[in-house]
Amino acid sequence: MLTGKHLVAGEWVGSKIRFSSSPAHGPSHEFAIGTPDLVDQACRAAEEAFWSYGYSSREDRARFLNAVADEIEARGDAITEIGTQETGLPEARLQGERGRTTGQLRLFADHILKGEYLDRRHDAALPDRQPLPRPDLRMIQLPVGPVAVFGASNFPLAFSTAGGDTAAALAAGCPVVVKGHSAHPGTGEIVAQAIAAAVETCGIHPGVFSLIQGGKRDVGQALVTHPLIRAVGFTGSLAGGRALFDLCASRPEPIPFFGELGSVNPMFLLPNAVAARGGEIAKGWAGSLTMGAGQFCTNPGIAVVIEGDDGETFANAAAAALQTVDAQTMLTDGIAEAYRTGRDRIAATAGVQELLTSTCDLRNATPYLYRVSGEDWLGNHVLGEEVFGPLGLVVTVGDFQEMQAVARSLQGQLTCTIHMDEADAEKGQALMPILERKAGRILANGFPTGVEVCDAMVHGGPYPASTNFGATSVGTLSIRRFLRPVCFQNMPETLLPKELQ
Repeated sequence: MLTGKHLVAGEWVGSKIRFSSSPAHGPSHEFAIGTPDLVDQACRAAEEAFWSYGYSSREDRARFLNAVADEIEARGDAITEIGTQETGLPEARLQGERGRTTGQLRLFADHILKGEYLDRRHDAALPDRQPLPRPDLRMIQLPVGPVAVFGASNFPLAFSTAGGDTAAALAAGCPVVVKGHSAHPGTGEIVAQAIAAAVETCGIHPGVFSLIQGGKRDVGQALVTHPLIRAVGFTGSLAGGRALFDLCASRPEPIPFFGELGSVNPMFLLPNAVAARGGEIAKGWAGSLTMGAGQFCTNPGIAVVIEGDDGETFANAAAAALQTVDAQTMLTDGIAEAYRTGRDRIAATAGVQELLTSTCDLRNATPYLYRVSGEDWLGNHVLGEEVFGPLGLVVTVGDFQEMQAVARSLQGQLTCTIHMDEADAEKGQALMPILERKAGRILANGFPTGVEVCDAMVHGGPYPASTNFGATSVGTLSIRRFLRPVCFQNMPETLLPKELQ
């Protein structure tokens, strides 16, 4: 049962103004709109919860994370039903994403039990060292305090209410205040109900988690500027993320903003690979480009290929593969409109040639494919801006040197991909130093859609892919965003954190 309310420190709270959801199909529901006052209540409760939760044992936090996963699984059918209605995503996608969400929670539970993330260090005292003695020094990573998380439009589960940011923060020992995304408020509420049930079962301070629904910019601004919030996790648009990043930096006490903002995820097709299997690569690209209506942050929107017969064969094969893809429902009317705007921007750019055009309206998306020369690409940086949807751009370069120039011209990316055969190794080696500076994840002979949640994954990159190139929002390394190192000098053991005693 939906309440249409906010969850603030264990209580379901309404507000005077409400909004109606805009589902792709099925009934619309009304939800309370968040306010700065509700944000203040949630942040104060989170700070109060930190005095117990931030000092709780790893075992207790792991038990809580597993309990949240159990409660989400117990509500699986309800989550799938309303999630498909709100987003238009198919049931199989929602079920898979739910598995990823609960898997992340359980992964972090296992991760903190191992204790390696604490990065404990000890330099024993050297009282006889000359010319000066060395004190006893011990270091450990400790939670930063209450964290704000913004739900993402394109992942109603894995990057939203109980998604990766929330799981990492809770694992670290940080209470969380989530600003739910208005694209899927019902899904967010049911997941919040699961978290509330786990809070009660585990006997945790209820301020450890709050969900504020809807709200305009004032709610987001109130959240990131609240003096009790110590860090922010965000997945969304470049414009929205940059505005919040600037707010975090301009606070009297600035805080880190971990934003994942966008990427075109270019692929570089080396000549021997294109000659041997260009058609196969083109079909794989079409599948990756249109997966989930192209609404993945790792959507590979750019393919760079050397001009010639093999490059032409690749482009034609990609167009043929995309032509068979039916219209798909996008997550929101606004995202659909932004997709059409991006399409028009690309199509109107000088030097751009249409390889596949189609018609899409309302909330539907159909694929588009364009081509541009390397020279025109290098002369117009608007072509390197993300179009969120199933739109591809083939960049045809005159030679490998121009391919390198295209690579150097890129802004920061989440991913870069090389398609190569053994005979392309020398060119691949020449590209790697460039791509290592451009992306957080580099692939060979694959497609970047589909992010494995594990220890070695990096989902982040230089700006504008993310606002902190040293962080990841996927995988166990993401817990480090919500920790800070503290050193204890000549500290009596009775005063040390339990993990250092």
